[in-house]
Amino acid sequence: MSASVASPSSVPWWKEPTKDQWYAYVAAWLGWTLDAFDFTIFLLIMLPISKEFGVPLTEVTFVFTITLWLRLLGATGSGWLADRMGRKKPLMISILWYSICNFIAGFSPTFAFLFIFRALLGIGMGAEWPAGAALAMESWPARSRGFMSGFLQGSWGIGFALSSLAYGFLYDSIGWRGLLWIGILPALTVVWIRFYVKEPPVWAENKQKQTAEQQEVKLPLFTIFKPKYLFNTLTGIVWMAASFCVYYSIYALFSTYLQKEMQWTPLMVATPLFWANIVVLLGSVIWGAVSDRYGRRAAIATPAIIAIFVTPLYLYTQNPTIVILAFILQGMLGGSIYGQNPSYLTERFPTEVRATAAGFVYHQGAIWGGLIAPLISYFAVERGMGFAMPMMISTIASLVVVVISIALSPETRGKQFTADIEVFKAAD
Repeated sequence: MSASVASPSSVPWWKEPTKDQWYAYVAAWLGWTLDAFDFTIFLLIMLPISKEFGVPLTEVTFVFTITLWLRLLGATGSGWLADRMGRKKPLMISILWYSICNFIAGFSPTFAFLFIFRALLGIGMGAEWPAGAALAMESWPARSRGFMSGFLQGSWGIGFALSSLAYGFLYDSIGWRGLLWIGILPALTVVWIRFYVKEPPVWAENKQKQTAEQQEVKLPLFTIFKPKYLFNTLTGIVWMAASFCVYYSIYALFSTYLQKEMQWTPLMVATPLFWANIVVLLGSVIWGAVSDRYGRRAAIATPAIIAIFVTPLYLYTQNPTIVILAFILQGMLGGSIYGQNPSYLTERFPTEVRATAAGFVYHQGAIWGGLIAPLISYFAVERGMGFAMPMMISTIASLVVVVISIALSPETRGKQFTADIEVFKAAD
């Protein structure tokens, strides 16, 4: 029996995983959390970069867009490698890639140089998720997979919180270049992964079976678009596209809004971002526990619906206290609908194509999410609307699409990982 299959036990859930399963999970967690730090630090320094290089803010947001778009390239390539050669090596390559790109970007002599290396960072950033998610979720017992999925995905908030702290306390001393140079530190985790992390048994067993029977899936990306898998794939694509739009409608230009229109200091800007992202982790694990008990769809749709009504609370006031408190609340809701991405996406696809499918479906959403910042910036600056209204419209509309796409999607509810290609049908 695969190590990822849970059996009834009186053992507490946190004692059920083996040492190797914990190592695999921690490797994925580190890769994702530090990925978040390297990416989100840019959201906090777009305005000073715009001023230093003398380029419009809209052009700087386009760097963010291209970075997100190139995630799909990295995710597709990494997913294919992870399905063919294992989860571990692509994870190591991705961490080295995004760390080095961020470090080099800190030396940018021109805006074009910065543009190139921040764009290239997107390839490594995209490559991390499919390898890391497959490694963690295939290794982890099914009984608590939803809860730990929430902790894994929600730890993006820890990375964002760390970048907020770095900005709030270090920006005045080291500037935006120094904040990018700090991004080399995640590369150190590769050494630990190299020596302590093993491939998930379910992948190793499946790979051996495919080789022995000469039935290797050579084109996994095409497989998920075959008729019998198509609806599951398409609903996943819409769900992730809308989810990315929600996230970047909430977070991409919020710090710029506070800096430019509210005239907040770096430490004031860091306050709601830090605490909202801490709450993202809390919300993700809470909704992860809900998903283990009531299903993945309920754990995504419920906070999304409530978040629709919370959105105007922090965008229709100039009162700092209300802005901070309402934005923190949004972290528990609209900021926490992503906790089931690792578990729900990996459960929707079989082992042979899992990393490729999950990586592609997840990161194609980045293309749509990447459009949000330039669009909001255009309407806010060029059309004179200010940031609040475009951010609110985009957030609410995207949340509605999330709810609809989840309602049409299959329920997996901790589906046992299997080595057989099959369609996962709703368990209603």
